[in-house]
Amino acid sequence: MEIKRLFDILPYYETSFKPKEDVLAGKENGRWVKYDIKTIRELADNISYGLLKLGVKKGDKIATISPNRPEWNIIDMAILQIGAIHVPIYPTISESDYRFILKHSEVKYIFVSGWDLFRKIKHIVPDIHTVKGVYTFKHFDEVPHLQELIEYGKQNSAPEKLEEIKNSITPNDIATIIYTSGTTGDPKGVMLTHKNILSNVMHLFHIFPVDETCRAVSYLPLCHVYERTNVYILLYLGVSIYYAENMATIAQNIQEIKPHILTTVPRLLEKVYDKILAKGRNLKPVPRWLFFQAVALGDQFEYGIKNPVFHAKRKFFDKLIYVKWREALGGNMRAVVSGGAAIQPRLVKVFNTAGIPLLEGYGMTETSPVIAVNTFNPGESKVGTVGVPLKNLQVKISERGEILVKGDSVMAGYYKNPELTKETVVDGWMHTGDRGTVDENGLLRITGRVKEIFKTSMGKYISPQLIENKFKESPFIDQIIVIGENQKFAAALIVPDFEYLKNWCHEKEIPFGENETIIKQPEIIARFKREVKEYNKNFGDTEKIKKFELLNHEWTIDTGEITANLKLKRAYIHQKYADIIKGIFNN
Repeated sequence: MEIKRLFDILPYYETSFKPKEDVLAGKENGRWVKYDIKTIRELADNISYGLLKLGVKKGDKIATISPNRPEWNIIDMAILQIGAIHVPIYPTISESDYRFILKHSEVKYIFVSGWDLFRKIKHIVPDIHTVKGVYTFKHFDEVPHLQELIEYGKQNSAPEKLEEIKNSITPNDIATIIYTSGTTGDPKGVMLTHKNILSNVMHLFHIFPVDETCRAVSYLPLCHVYERTNVYILLYLGVSIYYAENMATIAQNIQEIKPHILTTVPRLLEKVYDKILAKGRNLKPVPRWLFFQAVALGDQFEYGIKNPVFHAKRKFFDKLIYVKWREALGGNMRAVVSGGAAIQPRLVKVFNTAGIPLLEGYGMTETSPVIAVNTFNPGESKVGTVGVPLKNLQVKISERGEILVKGDSVMAGYYKNPELTKETVVDGWMHTGDRGTVDENGLLRITGRVKEIFKTSMGKYISPQLIENKFKESPFIDQIIVIGENQKFAAALIVPDFEYLKNWCHEKEIPFGENETIIKQPEIIARFKREVKEYNKNFGDTEKIKKFELLNHEWTIDTGEITANLKLKRAYIHQKYADIIKGIFNN
C-alpha cells in the first residue's frame, strides 16, 4: 500500500510483516511490556474516538510531555489520524519555556507521563485558556489516566467517522509543531507536514541495514524530530523498537536487548569510548600495550580502505580486543547512526575499525531533519564529512559559505511567525545557518555555524566548533567552549573529564579532593597546559587557545549550559561565566 500520511505506516506494518509481540516495548517495574501491531492500532483508534468525542477537530493541537515509551507512539498516531497536530514537548525544559509553548501553540489537551512532569505544569495550565484537559500515563489522583480516555473511546466508537477524517487528511497538512530548544530567545515552532517527514523517511530507510528480524534500542527524545523520524523508519522496516529506561540504564538495557541498530548523538559515543579506554588502562602491561595498539590502528581507517597490512592487523586484534567492544554494545550491532552534532573523526575511525559500523549524518528540525548522511554505498562515505545529500533535496553553498537546502522535507514555516519564515526560507531555499563545503565527490563537510564564527580584535575569523571538536579528543576534556570575540586572542572555558582526571591522579599519586579544589592544584593546571599546547598544534597561530580556565562541574541540561538536544547554549554560557571570561581577557 502507498504511504501518504504518517499514520498509514500502521496498516502498512500490519499487512507487510509477520505478527510479533514486540513491535514496541518499554520497561515498567523491572519488566519489558510489549505491544503487537493489533494492540497498537486498537489503542490508537480508541484514543482517536475519545478525542473526537471530547470535541477535538482537525487542526487542534495536542501536546505530549513524556520520556520515551510506547504510549508516546500510540498517542502520536491517534492524534495524526484525526487530523490534529501533535506538539511534543521536552520533559527537561524550563518553566518559562513550558508556559511559552503551551500558550503559543494553543494546545487543547495535554498528555503527561506522570506526577513528576505534571507538577511542572500544574500551576501553568489554569492560565492557558485553550487547555480543556490533561491525561497521564501513570495513575495518580489529580488528573484522569490515559486508560479512562481509552475506555471513553471504546464507548463512543466511530470507525466510519474516523475513516472519513483519515480520507480528508492530505500529505500537505501539518502533522506536528516542534519547538526547537534554541540557544537564545523563545523557542520557535517548526511546522512539519506529513509529506515533509515522509519524504525524509522514504529517502533514508535504504541505508538502515536492518529488517523485521531485528531490534533497535531507542533513548534519544522522541519529541525531537531526529529520533521521531528514525522511529518512523524503523516501523516502516518492521524493526522491533525497545525504549531504554533512561541514560543511566542504557548500557544495561543494551545488554538485555542486544540491538542491531542504534541512533545516537556523539555525547553517548564519547562516554562509551571513554569507558572502553578506562578499562584498557587498567590492564596488565602486555595486554595494555596490545589494547592501545588496537586503538591506534583506528587512526588509519577510511571507508573502503584496501590496505592489506591494515586488514591483517585488524583481523589479529579482532578476536583479542574488538570482539569485547562489540559485546559491550550487545554483540549484534549492524549500524550506529550519529547525528545532532559534529562527531570527532577519531570516534568514527575507531568504532568502524572495531567492526561497529558508525555513520555520521547532518540535519536540522526545519528539514525533517536529515539533509545528508554517510551510507554503506561505495563513494558515499568519508570520515570528516556528513556524507551525500539525500536525493529528495538540492543542496548548494552560498557566496558566504552557508549551506542552503531546497526540497520536499523543508518545513512549512514557523508557527505564527511569517516574518522569520521569510527570512529563513528564501525562494524555497532553507538557510541553515551552517557553513560548509561540497567536495569533488559530492560529499558535504560542515565547517561551523555562520553566527557562531567570531572575529578577534585583530580582524581574524575563528570557527569555535572546529577547535572545540578537536580539543574534545583529549581524554582530559569533557566539554569546552572557545571564546574571544573582539578580543586579542582565542581562549577557552574547559570542563575536565573528572572521572578520567581522578584515575590519572591516582596513577600519579596526586591527592584528589573536591572538583573545586582539584582544578586549582598546580600539577593539574600544568597538565592541562600541556594538553592545550599539544592540541594547539592542529591550528594556525590566530586559532590557538592562548588562555583557559577550568570549571568545577559538568555541563548538563539542568545546569543550563546545554540544550535539550545537547548543544552548547553559547549566549547563556557567556552570561553565566561573565566574570571568569572577563578575568581571562583582563589579566
